[in-house]
Amino acid sequence: MSDDRRLDVLRAIVEDYVATQEPVGSRSLLERHQLGVSPATVRNDMAALEEEGYLTQPHTSAGRIPTDKGYRMFVDRLSTVKALSPAERRAIETFLTGAVDVDDVVQRSVKVLAQLTNQVAIVQYPSLTRSTVRHIEVVALEGARVLLVVITSSGRVEQRIVELVSTPDEELIANLRSRITHATMGERLPEASLRLADLIQTFDIADRPIVTSIVTTLTHTFSNERSDERIAVGGTANLARFGSDFDTAIKPVLEAIEEQVVLLKLLGEATSGLTVRIGSETGHERLASTAVISTAYGADDLALATLGTVGPTRMDYPATMAAVSAVARYVGRTLADN
Repeated sequence: MSDDRRLDVLRAIVEDYVATQEPVGSRSLLERHQLGVSPATVRNDMAALEEEGYLTQPHTSAGRIPTDKGYRMFVDRLSTVKALSPAERRAIETFLTGAVDVDDVVQRSVKVLAQLTNQVAIVQYPSLTRSTVRHIEVVALEGARVLLVVITSSGRVEQRIVELVSTPDEELIANLRSRITHATMGERLPEASLRLADLIQTFDIADRPIVTSIVTTLTHTFSNERSDERIAVGGTANLARFGSDFDTAIKPVLEAIEEQVVLLKLLGEATSGLTVRIGSETGHERLASTAVISTAYGADDLALATLGTVGPTRMDYPATMAAVSAVARYVGRTLADN
């Protein structure tokens, strides 16, 4: 049996089963697809695919449906990912345009991804540890206080007011602002913290108490917030549409989705491109009837976090993969522009 022909048969069965949710027989397969072979050949190919574990027959007289192994072969052999329609691209752009901050970008991304895929959408908040310093401002306030403003490459804006031991003069503030900018601009936050610590000793002894207070506050701002452990989830109700696709019941799937640590682990595997986990590949028994598609997103080619979807194994893989990739690109672009 030709490998190419076998792949054509498998691809046709996956597409039909995803569309109809009905086991696929040889006759309907020939009616819907131009396979260019006889019914007997198709039946032989289907029997061989079943024997090799790519298809299964739920009932003796029924057609075949794909197994997880069959879906994996289908995904691995995809030559192209379905392109988004102009309307879908406009929907993503419209949803993300006008986002005022990182929280707004994440919430909008979850909403549009859930709507595009009709699945559960998950978006991890940008990791501060992977972000770089875009801008730091030091502003003198009345009395012995200064305002610190930190803007990162992920678009996050942090503000802190520092109470100082004495009122700094304008020259010291200007000098400190310049040195902080020179030491941290474009640096990842962990490295920026180290460079700030080295900065204290470069100032006169008399100015070090003020400098230490400001540098310490900046260092804490860089390291304290673990935004990479936060996720947003949307579209959970979409799973109700696929109730019959789950082996036992939908409840275990929903319980797994509620556990943030499970989702973070699944998303964390997608730091190097689009990742598809099917059935047991998710590593979680309660998600054995699902597929997880995820990818990293970022600004300026720097991966800041990940996003993806959870749905039944009987999903439109090309369309879902396209939607996940497209939303990731738009999110990265939005963060870079903010």
